[in-house]
Amino acid sequence: MGGFDDVEVPGGGFVLRGLRADDVGDLVQTCNDPDVQRWLPLPSPYLDAHARWFIEEWAPAQLESGAGLVRAITVGGRFHGTIDLRKADWRVPSVEISYMVAPWGRGQGLAARCTQLLSTWALAQGMKRIELRAAAGNDASLCTARAAGFTEEGVLRQAGITHAGPVDLVVFSRLDSDDPST
Repeated sequence: MGGFDDVEVPGGGFVLRGLRADDVGDLVQTCNDPDVQRWLPLPSPYLDAHARWFIEEWAPAQLESGAGLVRAITVGGRFHGTIDLRKADWRVPSVEISYMVAPWGRGQGLAARCTQLLSTWALAQGMKRIELRAAAGNDASLCTARAAGFTEEGVLRQAGITHAGPVDLVVFSRLDSDDPST
């Protein structure tokens, strides 16, 4: 079994770093945003206690178990969202990538740039396949996947859940053999 290193990954105008206690307020604000609540089945309302659990327990457990890596997206030192590698299968090796951007970080291509960077980093760590799943109808997330260089593979019918109920998920992938310029 493998695992990811707990590293900071710098990008153009942003940094992907581990979550910290001082991210709680911005994480709570982000997770209570109507667009985030629409597409992610997070607790509603999302409370400080949820954020502390995510930062102090869930994220470290993902890293320690080898199952994933959770990073805060920061711009100018401020929290702008999260991006993570999850469900790592070190036998294949493959991993799923997901992201969530704070309202103050949207509309600038930040999610796509972070997704492209972290997926490139994961491929350099030995992953062969990065999978991304986005709810059908979540146009911002679908655009992010395409802009980050992922290839659309198909639709998993009723494979996701939101507060409104089951949703179809569009599956994208990026392989180590894909041309990074596309």
